[in-house]
Amino acid sequence: MNRTVVGIDLGTTHSLVAYRHEDGRVEVLPDREGRLLLPSVVALSRDGVRVGWNARERVNDPETTVIYAAKRLMGRSFEETESERRHLTYPIVDRNGSPAVPDPFRNRFLTPPEIGALVLRELRSRAEEALSREVTEAVITVPAYFNDAQRQATKDAGSLAGLSVLRIINEPTAAALAYGLGSGKDGLFAVFDLGGGTFDFSLLDIRKGIFEVRATNGDTHLGGEDFDRAIVTEWLGESPKLLSLAERSEVRDLLRKEAERAKIALSSRTEVEVAIPAAGFRTTLTRARMNELVEPFVEKALSCVRSALADSGTPPSGVDGVILVGGSTRFLRFKEAVATFFGKPLFDTVDPDLVVAEGAAVQADILSGRRKDLLLLDVTPLSLGIETIGGVTSTLIPRNTTVPAQAKELFTTYVDGQTNVDIHVLQGEREMARDNRSLARFTLSGIPPLPAGTPRIEVTFQIDANGILEVTAREQTTGKMSNVVIHPSYGLGKDDVRTLLKEAFSHAQEDFATRLLVDARTEAQTVINATIRALERVGSDILPDADREAISRQVEALKKAMEGTDGRKVRDETRLLDNLTQPLAERLMNQSISNALSGMALPKEGGSHA
Repeated sequence: MNRTVVGIDLGTTHSLVAYRHEDGRVEVLPDREGRLLLPSVVALSRDGVRVGWNARERVNDPETTVIYAAKRLMGRSFEETESERRHLTYPIVDRNGSPAVPDPFRNRFLTPPEIGALVLRELRSRAEEALSREVTEAVITVPAYFNDAQRQATKDAGSLAGLSVLRIINEPTAAALAYGLGSGKDGLFAVFDLGGGTFDFSLLDIRKGIFEVRATNGDTHLGGEDFDRAIVTEWLGESPKLLSLAERSEVRDLLRKEAERAKIALSSRTEVEVAIPAAGFRTTLTRARMNELVEPFVEKALSCVRSALADSGTPPSGVDGVILVGGSTRFLRFKEAVATFFGKPLFDTVDPDLVVAEGAAVQADILSGRRKDLLLLDVTPLSLGIETIGGVTSTLIPRNTTVPAQAKELFTTYVDGQTNVDIHVLQGEREMARDNRSLARFTLSGIPPLPAGTPRIEVTFQIDANGILEVTAREQTTGKMSNVVIHPSYGLGKDDVRTLLKEAFSHAQEDFATRLLVDARTEAQTVINATIRALERVGSDILPDADREAISRQVEALKKAMEGTDGRKVRDETRLLDNLTQPLAERLMNQSISNALSGMALPKEGGSHA
């Protein structure tokens, strides 16, 4: 019997579960009432924990804590969620540096993965009931900008829900799979994903069944909820009475629902009547006025699109088609704007609310072993490397490298007799370690106490298909090894990534000069150390006093140059010292060869070789 692997869209606003049947049909699995969407909402009250529609019904209950949009907190530190906490109305506290929601009724705190697990468990139960079999394996989608920590937190949520998460895949990749792209439909495709609270744009390059993310961008606070708020703000400006009543939570909720209803209606009508009898408020909202209200959001979205295209060096005309994802793409103004911007066909025949879940089901089918014609590749959002001597960043995996990926590089010691090395793993585009993000530190011990530069330490970076990074350091002579799997307690959102890239660009010249100076000083110190050791080993029979004095003077000149900030000056003085010590190096080499040959005898004629 084939394995049952489901695809799950764990969304900010709604979540879904889908399955690809043996006949090739992809089905989004409904609940008992036939509903396909499950609100990503958890309600905590005295009488129990509710999930989904039942939880959403308790939104106005003052005795209940209603948790929503917990995906925004996934894999991030408490400090990094400050901007998110301003938008969320439930209590969030700091628990060991991570955000958590208090559950006063059960004397506990729920972390974002635990909240996600409650939603996933509900989807798992729905799938088991719909398919009449046990479900223990799944593919779960995440935004393309999710980093390793956020992906790992999503996997943790799946594990807590009793699911073996076979793969974490990007939402735009899933959307492309749902449209059958990659099965003879190659090209460069844009994925325009506008949901209830977030906007994500990705550029997918699909060639011979291989999916590669070329660029991503977006806004974590742009979506249908912003449209609703803009409409409500318009109405409050029209009615002072409505404005005073809006202080009550039930009125605010009513206004939000009316705004959402009007917005949806205007996708098929040119105007809609709105009435709030309790406030004596009546108005007409036209599609033209609605378009004016959302125009700033349209421009914000297109600005993200322009940035992503610029990052990849792709003009709008270079895109072969645009995939629309998320319920808010039903809004006609956005469709018109996207069609005009690209001038290319829109893929909008699959329900935009369901398309990601359906694509996840296709990937689940691939991993179940029934389909082997597609390969999904994503990219690293920022470069990964380690800190080397002088506080410099040595990059092993550059930004935008396709994953899964592996990189190896040899390093050595800097101090004679060094038996331990500290490996400092970094993420970022800056030349100096202090300006990049620290991911982890670990120590490799047991290195033979050899002269500096002799040990060979191989550092390996391995990123799996889920974007999880493992770093291994191995001393080649002894085989001593140490490693770390990067599971930090928090991650970077795409806004953070964008900020880091801008900083790297703006400081590029300054960073290059600093790197040049540090590298020059490091090389100079290595040459000085080697020169001093050589001078201590030889007498005047090998090195005349005049030559020794000349070398010593150049060592002092190099030390003085190292005190300055001119990297080129340091390199020039190092080169002069190299030139002066070249004859000494040749004499030492000749002496070593003579010593090695002394005492060795040629075998006698006809004798045997030992």
